[in-house]
Amino acid sequence: MSERSDALANLQVSLHARLDDIEAQWRRFERRADCTPFQTFDWLDTWQRNIAKHSAVQPVIVVATFADGTIACMLPLAIERKHGVRRLCWLGQDLNDYNAPLLVRDFSQRVLPETFLAAWDEMRACMQNSPMFRYDWIELEKMPQLVGSQSNPFFNLALATNPSGAHFARLSGDWQKFYAAKRSSATRRRDRAKRKRLAEYGEVDFVTCRDFDDTRAALEALMAQKRQLFASKGIPDMFARPGWREFFLDIATNPAARDMVHVSRVQIGAICAAANLGLVFGDGYFHLLASHDHGPLAHYGPGALHLRELIAYAIGLGLKRFDFTIGDEPYKLEWSDTHIRLGDYATAATWRGWPACAYSLVRRPIKRFIKQTPWAWRAVCRIRAHLGAPSRAALGVASDAAPSG
Repeated sequence: MSERSDALANLQVSLHARLDDIEAQWRRFERRADCTPFQTFDWLDTWQRNIAKHSAVQPVIVVATFADGTIACMLPLAIERKHGVRRLCWLGQDLNDYNAPLLVRDFSQRVLPETFLAAWDEMRACMQNSPMFRYDWIELEKMPQLVGSQSNPFFNLALATNPSGAHFARLSGDWQKFYAAKRSSATRRRDRAKRKRLAEYGEVDFVTCRDFDDTRAALEALMAQKRQLFASKGIPDMFARPGWREFFLDIATNPAARDMVHVSRVQIGAICAAANLGLVFGDGYFHLLASHDHGPLAHYGPGALHLRELIAYAIGLGLKRFDFTIGDEPYKLEWSDTHIRLGDYATAATWRGWPACAYSLVRRPIKRFIKQTPWAWRAVCRIRAHLGAPSRAALGVASDAAPSG
């Protein structure tokens, strides 16, 4: 741990190289802080155990405290080494849907924007003054505009808009009222007809997985179904990335994360027709991974049925929001009523970091243009699907076997 006092910002900054060293402090703070589930100790400790070991990653957990010793904020950051260049980023940045600090509930009232910027400069100086934490460039991605009900202090930096947005639906009342408000009578009638057709294959059951074996089996089914979808669209298999499969299996079966992680499936007879991994955190349900069977059942929307069951489940828990997290897929827009702006920040700190930073700055607007321009996105999807045809054939996936559903 290194430490330095910042008189200007009236905050004391400390840096920690090991998650275990501040586990108790972290767990206490996350229970009363504004943050997302991706900043909880269990989520990032699981990432560190399963994924970080495959690359050169040095955690740098920044803790800023007020003069009275109470924590103002925690920043779970990391130094990643690649090709001899050190990038400062969020811990677990590529996997997390949201990257943000953990903030004391009255942070925005006690810390003015200019004070945070001075403190951020102090944090950077602390890192650069420590051989363990020096970096060549900064790339902070997927930062939400709000953390809890507070403005994200990182939005005081000169941010670019992330290529993707995020969306959530505010929940209220009971499921039937919510459903009627979101779907026309004709749509609800089609949903009932599809469910009736699904029931011809066996009893339809929404199952929340409770024990280790059931949870692991549902997650294995989810990953297998996602692989088929990836192959059909020419998308690289995320679960083939070093440690990613192990991460999801670990977080889903970790007893310490049991209250946060929700694994469920729609069972139709002997078939796992759809599967999901979500997070219950604070007043929200975070929809992370979802899949559905790509056989004959796919034509009757088992994935859409599962989503309706999940929203009803969240309402039944008394949650206030259903967060679809990052991505602008049409089905998210159909259910959501709130858009979340995500910001990115990149800057070079040394001459070694300039090429990587320049590439990041050039790549981001191009990627955003493609994702936010329908004709460009359709063209990319067609090319990607064409390139993925050999993988699709090898897996025996029919060209029409992955309709939205």
